[in-house]
Amino acid sequence: MEGIKVYIAAPYTKGDVGLNVRNAIAMGNRVHARGFVPFIPHLTHFWHLVAPKSYQDWLEYDSKWLPLCDCVLRLPGESYGADHEVELALSLDLPVYFSLDELIEAYSENPFEDEV
Repeated sequence: MEGIKVYIAAPYTKGDVGLNVRNAIAMGNRVHARGFVPFIPHLTHFWHLVAPKSYQDWLEYDSKWLPLCDCVLRLPGESYGADHEVELALSLDLPVYFSLDELIEAYSENPFEDEV
């Protein structure tokens, strides 16, 4: 799992933005603790506080980073942006996971895999 870059796709503008940023960072931390390398686009929230950009600018920015990741972890909740990120990932043949357990399972090593 070391070195696997995981793009965290999750709600941002729907609901409480602060809570959404917190949830994305918390999941990124959990992903990191399991040996993955998370990319958390919600961290641009703090950049936006200093130098605001349009919603479309942020979507385009995130779309430049996503192809550099190995997979996407989609967190629950309604989100145009996260849905767009899932569509982009699928168009690039990147796997999309919908839970941390699913992500871990996909990258866990099966010691008997080579014996089949």
